[in-house]
Amino acid sequence: MARDKLQKFRKSIHKTQAEMANTWGITLSFYKKIEHGSRNPSIRKIRTFKKKFPEANTEEIFLS
Repeated sequence: MARDKLQKFRKSIHKTQAEMANTWGITLSFYKKIEHGSRNPSIRKIRTFKKKFPEANTEEIFLS
């Protein structure tokens, strides 16, 4: 599940949900929905995520 992979990545870089949302440029509410699995980010938001977190495997997190 994508939410598990996103949460695992977040924890591996020692960030809170609020820190992730702030760095990514989205609201905390939207971030929580993505991590929970009730919302999916747009391709544009995934590209932004990749720029902000280049060490992340975005394909594995969001597209698998």
